[in-house]
Amino acid sequence: MSTAQVQKATTIAVPLAVGAAAAVALGVYGRLHDPAGVAINIAGFSSFQSVKTWLATLAAVLGLVQVVSAYALYHGRPKVAPLHRWSGRAAVAVTLPVVAHCLYALGFQYGEPRVLIHSLLGCFFYGAFVAKMLTLSRTDAPKWLLPVVGGALFTALIGLWLTSALWFFTTFGVIR
Repeated sequence: MSTAQVQKATTIAVPLAVGAAAAVALGVYGRLHDPAGVAINIAGFSSFQSVKTWLATLAAVLGLVQVVSAYALYHGRPKVAPLHRWSGRAAVAVTLPVVAHCLYALGFQYGEPRVLIHSLLGCFFYGAFVAKMLTLSRTDAPKWLLPVVGGALFTALIGLWLTSALWFFTTFGVIR
């Protein structure tokens, strides 16, 4: 293997490996940690599940903004770059109270298929986020890598929303 091939492989492998390590670390922490059962609560919401549901919904909407703005960026519309950056920052920021509650209060759970899939997707989401952030800083990365990692991040976010917020809305209703 030539030096150029090794460098190209490293450009791809390092962000993916670090992202995978982050995902595994979150899963291991969530599984080994004794769940505290402590819930987050924000004034105006009826329960911590409601808070998490609406924050996840906001993150999913911001994720859709990410996809649309990424499409515009890749089609020569650089004016949407600030929208893309800030909607991404906001999307991750609103997930932080959710993941803090899920990991600390509930841990990695696997008692039923929906919950197991949700736990796996949560770990994958943050692993994909780490991989995306590391890919962004690589000017020598292949052009296909960023859309693939960003697409994985978006897919995980929507999967998380489907296995949590949609489930909550269909089980308990939109207003609770």
